[in-house]
Amino acid sequence: MSATVDFAADEAWALARDAADPLASFRSDFLIPPYGNSEQVYLCGNSLGLQPRSTRQALIDELDDWAALAVEAHFRGKHSWMPYHELVRKHLAELVGAQSGEVVAMNSLSMNLHLMMVSFYRPTQERRAILIEKNAFPSDRYAVESQIRFHGYDPATALIELEGDEVNGTISQAVIERALDEHGARIALVLLPGVQYFTGQVFDLKRITDLAQRKGCVVGFDLAHAVGNVPVNLHNSGADFAVWCSYKYLNSGPGAVAGCFVHERHARAPLPRFAGWWGHDQSTRFKMGPDFVPTPGADGWQVSNPPIFALAPLRVSLEVFHRAGIARLREKSVALTGYLAWLIEKKLSGIMEIVTPRDADRRGCQLSLRVKGDRGAGRALFDHLAAAGIIGDWREPDVIRVAPTPLYNRFMDCLRFVLAVRDWARKS
Repeated sequence: MSATVDFAADEAWALARDAADPLASFRSDFLIPPYGNSEQVYLCGNSLGLQPRSTRQALIDELDDWAALAVEAHFRGKHSWMPYHELVRKHLAELVGAQSGEVVAMNSLSMNLHLMMVSFYRPTQERRAILIEKNAFPSDRYAVESQIRFHGYDPATALIELEGDEVNGTISQAVIERALDEHGARIALVLLPGVQYFTGQVFDLKRITDLAQRKGCVVGFDLAHAVGNVPVNLHNSGADFAVWCSYKYLNSGPGAVAGCFVHERHARAPLPRFAGWWGHDQSTRFKMGPDFVPTPGADGWQVSNPPIFALAPLRVSLEVFHRAGIARLREKSVALTGYLAWLIEKKLSGIMEIVTPRDADRRGCQLSLRVKGDRGAGRALFDHLAAAGIIGDWREPDVIRVAPTPLYNRFMDCLRFVLAVRDWARKS
């Protein structure tokens, strides 16, 4: 799909494009929240993905096994609990472009980030710094600063932040290169997002990894806004590790179990880690010995046994992604978000501006939007849209984020958003 060919700002065009969409049937796999006698225009999958219809039954199946089998459900359940985390491995690896042994679903994103930094942030007197983007998601900054302090260093000197140099605060590749040229010898860890949460900018994982590793830096990525949104190709990127959550584009529910990637070159490396019994070698785990022997691969970073009721929704969602295919989803996403950007530039140029990069290769589903003029008008518009059943999210101080998600959003949703903004502007 082209991002710009034959767009038109009318209902007939949008409806025809939706009717011709080869992925249109996937919308019926999800529960769209109601609005009056119709449905919401839900553009908030970047914050919380919609519930797949099959999630409820997946959870009921586990409850039924618990009721009927109790402890024996670990081995005799419909989906046996003992190896349950392995049920999501194949499709998860496929989605993130990894080998099966490089991924594991466990914990929460921030917890996984701490576990990864225990192993991969090993500062020395000469190389102690962590490189992040300025205005990183607060949880990442808190985690990074606390790790620096834990090792006895001061974030004032051991935390390096990339300043946005482009219009609207996005970060050019040149800024990353300059930072690595200037500070590379003292950087222990480069930790950047796959997609920046505020601006929606996509980062080139492989290019960053290549540059940083040539300077002797370890490289990790926070893919909270990238997994399920854009192809990430983690194995080929060469990154040392990556972490992500599953409640956004992966539609696995609030507080869903998160994910972790550890490159295969570290599969058997004697790295320090916070150990737990589920990370112990499977062949001897139940001998209950005193010495920890890690399972090779990402599984070796597990601490506790699999959370069944958290993994069941992820299993369901990944099956949907497997059927749709991330390449086909990306193709639709480029067209869908491209259409929304085109509509905004054509019909709303005097009302709002797009913060997110214009180049489709530098953005995913999300557009970050700022109302021109009075900063308070942005919040007023956001509230107007919500009252009209058009759901995005608000980020202080002045940005509305909307994300046309290809699994369940339509071209008509984009048009309805723009018409609602025009309606608000006429009344304001």
